Amino acid sequence: MTATRSPGAPDRDAVAARFGPARADLALRARTTGDPLADAVVAEIRAAGRDGGRALTAQLQRGIREGLASLTDPSPAIAALLGSAESVPAGTDPAILDTGVRPMFTAPPAVHTLSLSAGALLRTYGSPSIAVLLGTTGRLVESAERRLTETGAWLLAATLPGGMRPGSPGYVSTLQVRVLHAHMRVLARDRGLDEAVHGTPVNQLDLVRTWLDFTLVSMRAEATIGFGLTPAEITEVYACWQLLAHQLGIDPELVRDVTSHAAAEELDALVSAVTGPPAPESRALAGALIGAVAVLLVEPLRLPVPHGRRLLQALARRFHGAAVTTGLGLRRSPGWELAVAVLGRVVALQRRWVRRSPASLEAVRVRNIAATRALLADDGPTLFEAYGA
Repeated sequence: MTATRSPGAPDRDAVAARFGPARADLALRARTTGDPLADAVVAEIRAAGRDGGRALTAQLQRGIREGLASLTDPSPAIAALLGSAESVPAGTDPAILDTGVRPMFTAPPAVHTLSLSAGALLRTYGSPSIAVLLGTTGRLVESAERRLTETGAWLLAATLPGGMRPGSPGYVSTLQVRVLHAHMRVLARDRGLDEAVHGTPVNQLDLVRTWLDFTLVSMRAEATIGFGLTPAEITEVYACWQLLAHQLGIDPELVRDVTSHAAAEELDALVSAVTGPPAPESRALAGALIGAVAVLLVEPLRLPVPHGRRLLQALARRFHGAAVTTGLGLRRSPGWELAVAVLGRVVALQRRWVRRSPASLEAVRVRNIAATRALLADDGPTLFEAYGA
């Protein structure tokens, strides 16, 4: 007797025929798995009642900021989460804790904000499970600008030198994001998210897709506008993101072999095969994101909102291609697409000139790290104002 599957759920046989049974089973298992360590913490907090939950939350936040050793009598779930997050996985170079994602800072912060908005987040929103989750938990269109700025600030803080070291602002933000995801799983279930169709809320597959958006998609996007990396730098970026995957609670079996774009593309194909086409919420999110970023571009680039929209649509088309942008309901802007292509070639030529001198490239990196730290300061510029080279 052939087992039936829910409408909208992936076809295991079709996935197995393309990627092999083991990979198909891994992907489908990821689709129904959350983050056991963070989920246990949230379950502990909820089971403790109002006052006990507040005490555990305070304990958790202190442990995230000051370390597991700062807690005299941590709860079992909090001790397990922090113990894991503070460890460095086998095979990881501990120096990454101090160096951060060095190749990322050969480009200025605003480049990463563009690749984050028109690149990574836009493609993330193409996932029906992620888009429907945001709609279910009430963080859809109205939170577009806040979600962009919060994600951008986390990304920059976590990838700075020292940003992955326990207790640093980047590490603290990473663990807080992880716990937020666990709370969102509970909220989505309380509000009736159909897990037969969409999988576990913020499941491992969703986390891996987002991880790929911050690595493969972002690096490829930046390369199309002139800010490409060398093969050695790409390998270094993936090594750093292996540690970030660990801190974010991503199953190492899913990402540990990803050390190059080729390996990332194989994983991305598997994830896409079990993801499904964009949902109506995906298009709503894409439109809201483009609109929010267009507003943010007005002051630093002196671009009226309509022109900002066209620029972002042109960038999105260059980053993702016609099929993705059309599926998300974004319009073409041929004039801006040509301008973006020309500017990308100019930037690539300038970058090649800078790369001829290691000292010049290091000076650029130091300047961009300083600009990023200023951006993250309370009185610093906005994500799009720190756009100097």
